[in-house]
Amino acid sequence: MKGTVRFLVLLVLGLALLAMGALHIVSSTFREWFERDLLLRAELAVNGNRHGLARQWEAGNLAALTQRLTDITRDERILAAAACNNEGRLVARTAEWPAGVDCEGFSEPRVSTLGGTRVHATPVPLDGESARLGRVVLLHDLSFLERREAQTREFLFTAFAVLAAAAALITIVAARLSWLGWSAALRRALSGKSSSEPREFQPLLRDVRDLVERLTTEKEVEGQGRWTPERLKQTLSRHLHGERVVILANREPYIHHREPDGSISVRHPASGLVTALEPVMRACSGTWVAHGSGTADRATSDKHDRVRVPPGEEAYTVRRVWLTDEEERGYYYGFSNEGMWPLCHVAHTRPTFRIDDWRHYQAINQRFADAVLDEVDGEDPIVLVQDYHFALVPALIRERLPRATIIMFWHIPWPNAERIGICPWSEQILEGMLGASVVGFHTQQHCNNFIDSIDRYLEARIDREQRAVVHHRRSTAVRAYPISIDWPNRWATEAPKPAECRAQVFAELGLPADAKLGVGVDRLDYTKGIEERLLAVERMLERFPEHRGRFTFAQLAAPSRTAIERYSQLNQNVEKLAERINGKFAAGKWKPIALLRAHHEPPAVFRYYRAADLTYVSSLHDGMNLVAKEFVAAREDERGVLILSSFTGAARELTEALVVNPYDLEEASSAIATALAMPADEQADRMRAMRAYLAEYNVYRWGGRMLAEAARLRARERLTGRLTDRLLGLERPA
Repeated sequence: MKGTVRFLVLLVLGLALLAMGALHIVSSTFREWFERDLLLRAELAVNGNRHGLARQWEAGNLAALTQRLTDITRDERILAAAACNNEGRLVARTAEWPAGVDCEGFSEPRVSTLGGTRVHATPVPLDGESARLGRVVLLHDLSFLERREAQTREFLFTAFAVLAAAAALITIVAARLSWLGWSAALRRALSGKSSSEPREFQPLLRDVRDLVERLTTEKEVEGQGRWTPERLKQTLSRHLHGERVVILANREPYIHHREPDGSISVRHPASGLVTALEPVMRACSGTWVAHGSGTADRATSDKHDRVRVPPGEEAYTVRRVWLTDEEERGYYYGFSNEGMWPLCHVAHTRPTFRIDDWRHYQAINQRFADAVLDEVDGEDPIVLVQDYHFALVPALIRERLPRATIIMFWHIPWPNAERIGICPWSEQILEGMLGASVVGFHTQQHCNNFIDSIDRYLEARIDREQRAVVHHRRSTAVRAYPISIDWPNRWATEAPKPAECRAQVFAELGLPADAKLGVGVDRLDYTKGIEERLLAVERMLERFPEHRGRFTFAQLAAPSRTAIERYSQLNQNVEKLAERINGKFAAGKWKPIALLRAHHEPPAVFRYYRAADLTYVSSLHDGMNLVAKEFVAAREDERGVLILSSFTGAARELTEALVVNPYDLEEASSAIATALAMPADEQADRMRAMRAYLAEYNVYRWGGRMLAEAARLRARERLTGRLTDRLLGLERPA
């Protein structure tokens, strides 16, 4: 009913606006016609007396000229007339011509008010025997026009009022009759009194059931306060009956490395994926299947290639898969990082695809799928497949375990449909990913790009309302799950106080106590914009010389994928760039750039976060970027400024950061100067808002949302399976 009332109001308003528009058009058109008519009538009146007027004017017989003008005004719409010479002086006029009004301003037709009456003054040129004598000015009464306009307005408003009333009446009657029949049929369908659901209500009833189910799931996700490891465990226990989760990722969370003295150390890889997933595994337990890449990994694994981690806690299991050097070159360095990585990142590096690399990628995906299958319990396990290294694995697992609940999370951007087509095996990649129950990305834009890619390259049905793809009679949900970090962050909790961290870091870098420090933390990767970051520091020192000798930027750069030529070249470029900038500005012991090329463990990284006056994340293209979130988590003192590239997923969430285009060195250098001059209270306001956001949207919420979605899909698939079995007369264990 409210919808009908709203429609009627909009209808009346629309008709009123239409009437006003029509009135304006009719009035302006009518006025133009009337003015042309006046001009024509004036010319006809003067031309009919032209010879007599000219003869009397040239003879100087003003009485006879005045009489001629009086004869012209016998037309009821002509109020007065006057003869004006070429100099604009009055020569003769009729008795009705307003006293005190001369010929000034009557060289062109115009509307005037004379003696309280609106008139139209129409000048008509008059020629004599040898030259132009002047002009005859006729004053036409406009009251006739005003009466006609008033009558037109009344007619239009009356017509539109009748039309609005008729339309409203018809709408009310039609809506009422339709509502009565529709609601009666719906009540019968919902009450079960109808033997079968009417066809037109089947989509509606299905949507209602789906909505109730989704709201129930979202209530579980959004309610009950902040997400914590305990709440994630409760979610797993409630929805998935405490089952183990198997995670597949190329990077292992703990690397055992043999030192030169023969001892074994444990390292944490510089990986955003590991940063996000490791807290989830601590909370959920289960198994992490990964490539065993450490020099002491074999020595620390049991006969089944498993090891319990973290050391001293043993919260979950890592299952290691071994690769030969040739396999690693083809699958990891080749197809994954020379092909898919640059293809998915808009960082202007050409992707390279080789058939041998693709064959290695296929074989290694099968090997990891087999390892996952060795670790699962039952026919419907929960498997979380991570990132672009394993695009084929979901379909391989689905082939062996049709009832498995598989979540594929893509940690890097997904390109547009045209760009993904560059890959010669894009269709196989897409079909492999559609083996998952859910495909997740960081942003909705990446989801949209993925669906567009499916629509372009595969024969599949796109359900945009449900955000799903139906392929080979299986539905795959496509969802945005912005990844995050644990909160409270354990590395921040274990780190020294900010003042102590600042003193330690300043001592390491040889900085005076009153210096300003900027920090960057990255793998040496061309997508991170490290060169653009250092150039922005250089430009800032050029534009704002007051910071010379006082500001140092420390770049923590972990070497990465050095076997690939583009990464080796980047390593050299960054080193040369840092040397050039230092050579340009260095004075005494001070250098503007401190390039720390080494692997840094999380405790060291968080000391730098806490010591910094600013952190600059300048990624040229990034799915999320957790360095930005780690910096915010580290600043419990609510100090420091985050400068964040607009091309990161994090920029959509941490809106209180100074968001910049890293390619624009003027904007980026201004942001650095702004951060260095930002008052402490503004820093606190910005940092407080970002910390509150991360506390709410932490990694446990990310994991909880995915697992709750997996549980909902699993329950639906089990129900569908039981119904199918009943129809076929089969039995299936619950």
